[in-house]
Amino acid sequence: MQFDITDPVLRSYPKFDYPRYTRGETVAFFIPCFIEQFYPSVTRAMRRLFEAEGIPFEIPAGQTCCGQPALNSGYWDEARKVMEYFSKVFGQYKWIVTPSTSCAAMCRVFFDYLAPNSIHSEIGKRVFDVSEFFVNLLSKFDFNVSFDKRVALHIGCHGRRELGIVEQPLLLLNNIRDLIYAPLPFMEECCGFGGTFSVKMPGTSIAIGERKIANILNSGCEVLATLDMSCAMHFGGMMQRDPVLKKIPIKHVIELLSPE
Repeated sequence: MQFDITDPVLRSYPKFDYPRYTRGETVAFFIPCFIEQFYPSVTRAMRRLFEAEGIPFEIPAGQTCCGQPALNSGYWDEARKVMEYFSKVFGQYKWIVTPSTSCAAMCRVFFDYLAPNSIHSEIGKRVFDVSEFFVNLLSKFDFNVSFDKRVALHIGCHGRRELGIVEQPLLLLNNIRDLIYAPLPFMEECCGFGGTFSVKMPGTSIAIGERKIANILNSGCEVLATLDMSCAMHFGGMMQRDPVLKKIPIKHVIELLSPE
């Protein structure tokens, strides 16, 4: 696979000074609600990946939502209650890793909006997307896997604009043997989901989604990879209604790194 990381479309937006993970330290998995309910294969892939790397992890049983749906809908008081519960469940952990860029952004960026300079904001800053964890915290890119398919990549708005996540998934895909990278036209454009936006403004949401799935088809990909399955719920549902597009499977990047 080849890509030009200097292309302005692929550039990262925000920059973070990442801490360094020390092997042997326990990682808490934050598994978002929609992944638990609709994409359990992502959690299984994440478990396999950490087990293969010998990284100890726990999945706190009491976890629920990060509060993003309430925040996005304008219910900040309700979002604070969810944030406070999140802090209660995850406060003991130094490292919190999630397979969702949007949920990671909610914790690391928007907890500080809800409770500036608080313990909740500090805990939120311990939350990392799984691609950040391996690339930026562990400097691990190669998982010794192969995947002989043309793969396009969708990066959600929260990951790109709030966390600057662009290079991480590309580097991970670049180290998968035999994978052929199929650039997604207008990669930087939204898919139209936006959480509750898709419910409140379905016409606009569908119109944006139609443009996204047209670009997926134009990429010529055989598989679409992403770091945010919440986006996949939206355009994936639209793809299922198309006789050609429904044949293109959508996979989380870590499912390609740790196949069953």
